[in-house]
Amino acid sequence: MAIGTSAICGTFKREALAGIHFLTAHTRTGSSAISADALKIALYTNSSAFDADTTGYSTSEEISGTNYTAGGNTLASATIGLGDNSSSVPTAFVDFADTTWSTATITDARGALIYNSTLSTAGTGSTTNHAADPSIAIINFGGDKSSSAGDFTVQFPTNDANTSIIRVA
Repeated sequence: MAIGTSAICGTFKREALAGIHFLTAHTRTGSSAISADALKIALYTNSSAFDADTTGYSTSEEISGTNYTAGGNTLASATIGLGDNSSSVPTAFVDFADTTWSTATITDARGALIYNSTLSTAGTGSTTNHAADPSIAIINFGGDKSSSAGDFTVQFPTNDANTSIIRVA
């Protein structure tokens, strides 16, 4: 198998509507502040079978290398926006700061999984359940990427309604 096409995971769409994921901190009127969840990005080889049906983080086929820790990096600076896409459809979008594994030796990283590490145990017993470390998005790099004792950076696209890594139209 190989990593599927880049996509937002189906379970994330359901979980987002149920209010399970908090991509940014916020406050409801009359309530205390709600902290943002810790979102992470993990790297995988082309042997990974991740696709839009992936429900949660797994170490299976995750890359290993110098200065890479299983589970990946925590994503920083989540920014949510709203604008019209090129088809004039209102689109919500999310962007993150680029993330780097410094002085890393990483071989054959074909793609990545963005997931919610705050929810480290499965949520069950409600109308909307979720897996442990529920998946958000699959990214296919389009080819194997490597670094040799150098920086390995995942650079996110422009934060807008047409190119952001996560878009809901």
